[in-house]
Amino acid sequence: MKLKQLASINAGYPFRGKIPEVAGSSVVVVQMKDASPADGIRWSSCLETRLTGKRQPDYLSPGDILVAARGNHNYAVSVDHTLVTTGKQAVAAPHFFVISLKTKDVLPEFMVWLFNQGPVQRYFEQNAEGTLTKSIRRSVLEDAPVVIPPLAKQRAILGMAKTLAEEQKLVQTLISNGERMMATIAKDLFNSV
Repeated sequence: MKLKQLASINAGYPFRGKIPEVAGSSVVVVQMKDASPADGIRWSSCLETRLTGKRQPDYLSPGDILVAARGNHNYAVSVDHTLVTTGKQAVAAPHFFVISLKTKDVLPEFMVWLFNQGPVQRYFEQNAEGTLTKSIRRSVLEDAPVVIPPLAKQRAILGMAKTLAEEQKLVQTLISNGERMMATIAKDLFNSV
């Protein structure tokens, strides 16, 4: 199945030139620096702005999915319900595609997980254009292959992915603690000489 059968896909908001910073604005823009596959969208770092173009904005909603259109890694992140708590409206920068699912049979978080996995990432790599800065066209994203299991299986996969992410954070914390301990031991050795 292709993504375009399940979702509508739009480009991010077309700012002309540099995105203007407008403190106190009711609109924020999600840029690539504000999003990562590991952390999702960091709403607190999103720039408050004013919309400068003539195009009617497609404000983001919980459940939307952002896919990085440019760069060597076309990662996906989900717009979660934290957006609602910000009290602001949000748009995606032009470096993102915004995916809105048309069916309730697919969990947005599952689609994010699927897009960040090897098979879809390889598809993006094989279809990317450009030499210095790689990018994918909208038609490439629309034709991205997707496999949608039943909701129960989607939830089970997401549960496993969450457990793995927690384990990875725990391991990283243990490594950092061990490195700090070894650095302290080395420092104490040299201070005692």
